Amino acid sequence: MHGEWAQAERDRLEQQRLAVQHDLVDARLRTGESGGLVAELAARTAQHPLDERVAGQYLLALHRAGRTNDALEHYRLTRARLIEDLGVEPGTALQRLHEQVLAVDTALAPRPTGAAAVVPRQLRAAPAAFVGRHEELHRLDSLVEAARPSGAMTIAAITGAGGFGKTWLSLRWAYRHLDRFPDGQLFVDLGAFSPDGVPLAPAAALRGFLTTLGVEPAAVPPDVSDRAALFRSLTANKRVLVVLDNAIDTDQVVPLLPGGEACVVVVTSRNRLTGLVTGHGAHHLPLDVLSTGEARGLLAARLGRTRVDAERPAVDELISLCGGFPLALGIVASRAHTRTDLWLSALSAELRDLGLDALDDDEPAASLPTVLSWSRRTLTSDQAVAFTLLGIAPGPDINLPAAAALTGLPPDRTTTVLRGLERASLTTSNAQGRHRMHDLIRAHAADTAEHLVPGDERAAAWHRVVDYYLHTAHTADRLLDPHRAPIRLGSPAPGCRPHPLSDASAALTWFDAEHPCLLAAQRTAAAQSRHQTVWDFAWVLSTFQLRRRRLGDQFDVWTLALSAAEHLTDVTARMTAHRILGCTHSESGQHDEAIEHLRASLALAEHHHDRTNQAHTHLQLAQAWGHRTDDRLALRHATQALNLFRTLDHPTWEGDALNAVAWHAARLGDYRKAREHCRAALTVFSRHPDPISEAETLDTLGYTAHHTGQHHTAAEYYQQALALWRDNDVTDSVARTLTQLGDTYSVLGRADHAHAVWQEALEHYRRQRRHENTEHVQQRLDTLAYTTNTVLD
Repeated sequence: MHGEWAQAERDRLEQQRLAVQHDLVDARLRTGESGGLVAELAARTAQHPLDERVAGQYLLALHRAGRTNDALEHYRLTRARLIEDLGVEPGTALQRLHEQVLAVDTALAPRPTGAAAVVPRQLRAAPAAFVGRHEELHRLDSLVEAARPSGAMTIAAITGAGGFGKTWLSLRWAYRHLDRFPDGQLFVDLGAFSPDGVPLAPAAALRGFLTTLGVEPAAVPPDVSDRAALFRSLTANKRVLVVLDNAIDTDQVVPLLPGGEACVVVVTSRNRLTGLVTGHGAHHLPLDVLSTGEARGLLAARLGRTRVDAERPAVDELISLCGGFPLALGIVASRAHTRTDLWLSALSAELRDLGLDALDDDEPAASLPTVLSWSRRTLTSDQAVAFTLLGIAPGPDINLPAAAALTGLPPDRTTTVLRGLERASLTTSNAQGRHRMHDLIRAHAADTAEHLVPGDERAAAWHRVVDYYLHTAHTADRLLDPHRAPIRLGSPAPGCRPHPLSDASAALTWFDAEHPCLLAAQRTAAAQSRHQTVWDFAWVLSTFQLRRRRLGDQFDVWTLALSAAEHLTDVTARMTAHRILGCTHSESGQHDEAIEHLRASLALAEHHHDRTNQAHTHLQLAQAWGHRTDDRLALRHATQALNLFRTLDHPTWEGDALNAVAWHAARLGDYRKAREHCRAALTVFSRHPDPISEAETLDTLGYTAHHTGQHHTAAEYYQQALALWRDNDVTDSVARTLTQLGDTYSVLGRADHAHAVWQEALEHYRRQRRHENTEHVQQRLDTLAYTTNTVLD
């Protein structure tokens, strides 16, 4: 056909044909094709020398074919022709492409499609007997859901000790949400804590990811940063899950982060990966041990509910001995699974007797000691030494000053070391700065210390930390009771720095925190036959334990001290041990045992003409007979104590004896004598302040006033005593005085006041587990409630 319309139609169709050809070339370039297009595009460029789209395609094909110099030369010629023929510079798109070729931008690397664009499914097999971790799974769900509106990539860092089940948790969550990631799932074991101890380099991990995504091996850039950039480009605008298992640190992880905002990254590591959290917005998900219920569920899933229920006591012991440690439970379950003829009680006995050795195995991944050793290999020298020494430290946990004494390092270096161990998930710390190990990790540390740390170094570390506890406790005891007879301690071991304490309140706080460690230190000293140290610990703990009414603990420490005293040349040690054991038995209601110990103490004191110990023992005998409601005999011993103390020139001890005489006189109805002795005691305490003894005397005056009908005066005395008890945190005596104050308020007709103080006393007694006192106060409250209701009716 001829004519203008026909020509116009031919031109239009030609343009459509060219456009389709251009689109086809773009598609072929996206598949990664380059070499086959070079000749075709060279001819098309000759036909359309001013078509910038064709020029760009040719430029890209040359570059991908390895002819970057030819590509740059083609751009130079095209630019020159555009300027000469049209008087314009190349458009923005062509200029940008030229800049990318100059910079060797990895974004220009081919993107796989078609057969090369295989959707990766690299996840390891799903865990078979996975139980529990519901809270952690829910948190992972929540993190992904929360990220969707913001369009931000989600990074979850699952951290915890070796054998805590980090990989299983990540896989369990991944398999539950495969539909979230239609573009695939990538998985790599970064090998941070593997048998060979060589972490996988990011460059090697990236090569694996890129080839999985279809990049030809020859097209993988040599530089790790270029590989990372290409990986981000290939995952942009995609929904991919990337699981980075067993990472060593943040630097290993960052190059492996994808580029898509819809991607999710789950990282597992024994280290805390704080850099990933602070620098890349990762969400920290720490794993702890399994709960008792989860541990039981794990064993039931592996062994069957019938077998687990049939040996419930043995299962309970296995769970307790494993402490919720998933790998330990898995090892136990595996052995029981392969030995169906083996009773679970035999396994629990083996674990009880052998400890960590029972969880060893020839296969490294099934051996808890081996798995823990892989963590130890990554530590610095300071961290490794500290880790082993923490295994032999007394007590369930440790704070910074004690750890510094244990390691012999300055506090700042100790802080760094402890942080490193926590980052490695070998220890945990709480808000009070106390560091703790799981019992099985601690057992591994102690075993390592036994085999790798020379005996003299272990002994020196033990001496430093024990001296830290003993000398600091001695300071604390002196602050709580400055009028108590002092004992002499040797100089602290070299490298030991006892903790400074400012006042009695700080001393109580320190004792509250360190009491379990002090008990453990004394037990260890006893096991090593360090008799003087055993006795010294009992002495420095006494005031605190009486004030906190830890009677069971006091009985234990002084029982050890009495045994130790048999090996000491100082007979005073035996006198004191008998006396304080007598006091403890008396406070516990074991009256016969109390009198027996106190008589033994008094006999020793009299035989050795020790008036000081005679006086103290008479005072304790007065208290013991008072608990047995024999106030006449109690008064006789209190009077003997007073007479002896008056010869010793120790005013506060005399004041205590004055109050004891007053108390038992009041109990016998001799209120005049009681008031006289109380006033004499208060005169002593005004010259020689002792708030605890002063409070006791005010309490006695309150009792005397109440029983002589001076109820308003009694209330005032009780309130003054309460103020001193509270100021000095003597909760035991607070409850007693509150009870008596309630009695006074009740007589005065102040029912609301009586109810309030009795209710507070009841709460104190319940916390102290003093059941008899609790019942007595509850009866008062019930009677008050009945009386009040009756009056209202």
